[in-house]
Amino acid sequence: MKTALDKARQDPESMKARILTVARRIFGDYGYHGTTTRMIAQEVGIDVSTLHYHWGDKKGLYEAVVLDINKDLGQSLRDVERMIHGKPLGERLAISIDVMTDYLFEHPEIANLILHRYFGRTREEAVQEIQVPEFTVDMARSMNLIRNQKEPTPRALLEVLAVVNGIYNFVSGEVFFRSIVHVDREVYITQVKEVLKFILIPAFVQREDKGDPGPA
Repeated sequence: MKTALDKARQDPESMKARILTVARRIFGDYGYHGTTTRMIAQEVGIDVSTLHYHWGDKKGLYEAVVLDINKDLGQSLRDVERMIHGKPLGERLAISIDVMTDYLFEHPEIANLILHRYFGRTREEAVQEIQVPEFTVDMARSMNLIRNQKEPTPRALLEVLAVVNGIYNFVSGEVFFRSIVHVDREVYITQVKEVLKFILIPAFVQREDKGDPGPA
């Protein structure tokens, strides 16, 4: 039996899909506790009762948002893995940074929701989680940053988190950071990718050039 999320993903023009799209953005902006179904309904231009008809309560809609993000982010990472397979480390990292940065800037609610989970003082009880731990391990493996494919070390995972958290922060902090550097959005995104590659790639490549295979 198809779920409401299945129906929304299959028909992007449907009311379910319209609500889901707005919910992703508003949950990303305000977090779970700062968002109300009334806020989402008002943005879509519908009554709250219509929203509840399509998605149930706030918890159900939030869980659908997180599942939708998990599906999209997982697919994006699989796409990256296909692109970088068999390439030298520096090239793998450059492609990964380019593709994931572009993707997350197109979907800033993903970075926003992840950072809400990191730093929020209140926690959403018994709701679906964004699969950050699983995605972190997947990225470590796809970028070939770890030797032990079954149990990556804390150091290996932290190295991947250094890469992705750099992207998350530049995405979520775009408005604030652009007010500091005074550039338009296109230039900002381009320079973010350049800075991330400038800082991160030499650290990994230099270690490989020295014959250090990295964290076991």
